[in-house]
Amino acid sequence: MRLTRAHSVKLIALLACVSIVASCGLPRSGPNKRELLAGSVDKKGDAFIVTVTPTVSRITAVQPTFGFSEGFRNAGLVGSDTISAGDVIDVTVFENVKDDPLLGNTGQRVSSLSQIQVDGQGFIYIPYAGRIKAAGQTPEGLRQAVTRQLEDQTPDPQVTVTRTAGEGSTVSISGQAAANGVYPIEASTRTLGSMLAKSGGVTIDPGVAIVRVTRGGRTGKVWLKDLYENPALDIALRPGDQIVIEEDSRKFIALGATGAQNLVPFESETLSALEAIATVGGLSTNSADPTGVFVLRDESEEIARAVLGRNDLVGDQRIVYVLNLTEPTGLFEARDFQIRDGDTLYVTEAPFVQWQKTLGAITGTTAAASNLASTADAGN
Repeated sequence: MRLTRAHSVKLIALLACVSIVASCGLPRSGPNKRELLAGSVDKKGDAFIVTVTPTVSRITAVQPTFGFSEGFRNAGLVGSDTISAGDVIDVTVFENVKDDPLLGNTGQRVSSLSQIQVDGQGFIYIPYAGRIKAAGQTPEGLRQAVTRQLEDQTPDPQVTVTRTAGEGSTVSISGQAAANGVYPIEASTRTLGSMLAKSGGVTIDPGVAIVRVTRGGRTGKVWLKDLYENPALDIALRPGDQIVIEEDSRKFIALGATGAQNLVPFESETLSALEAIATVGGLSTNSADPTGVFVLRDESEEIARAVLGRNDLVGDQRIVYVLNLTEPTGLFEARDFQIRDGDTLYVTEAPFVQWQKTLGAITGTTAAASNLASTADAGN
């Protein structure tokens, strides 16, 4: 009688455990492959399911392209000695008289006018010559202008002009540069690349560095790598240019059966799906389903129409791109498919993982049932 009762308790406990496991959801990292595919538009869902092919990879391989407008590119080099507002000028006048010189004291034939700053309108003031336009001229051009203004008042004046770069002939460098600051435009630093070299380069990975230049309300930016590889992007600088070094802000989300589930920054200008998987530690060898690698994206209307071959789509479209790494060309497709800013990379769990979890839960609950039965036996 006692044995029959003990077996009854075990059976009841086991059935209860199986019932609980069957009715309750087991822990998992997210939806499985079947559930994701069930969200297809064809099944009354709100996302288009697209298998990645070489054509799809080609159509979707759109990455942010930067560059400078024609106004930036066509600006010629500033003369190494061009005067700008804010520069400091030294003027020396040699007068061809012995007595009563125009600028100096009696018997003083040489007069030095030092540390004359070019004002905001680009002018300087010379006694007896008045206000003279200096900005935009070379020291030689300014020398001739001063000479013309003085030659009617003192015989055959000999004038020399020297320039010291001031606030007007400078650019500012900030952001992720090695040495932020204000730098004068000199003969050796008249282009963007040479000025960046003067500042010591950048403090971040050059592969994700972006150089932004603002000039007179206009802004252009380029990848630092492209700047050094393409001489046409090494634009001439202008006084007042603002140069900012920025780090690429693009990111993607990695979820599911990957080595890490995280918000992941881009580590290069372009990033393939295969590189993205490697960046987060690859697929989880114990749980990942290599036939269920998905990239979730809000695709633009233009690209969505091209990918789906439909002209009736309006606005951004939700598209789930499917990669099957077990296909003969699966790894090639993953290598060629480009990840974009804001993408979600999701890897589903293999079906057997849920079976393992179920069996583990049943085994655990069976052990609990046995303990319960043993306790009941001991009580009797």
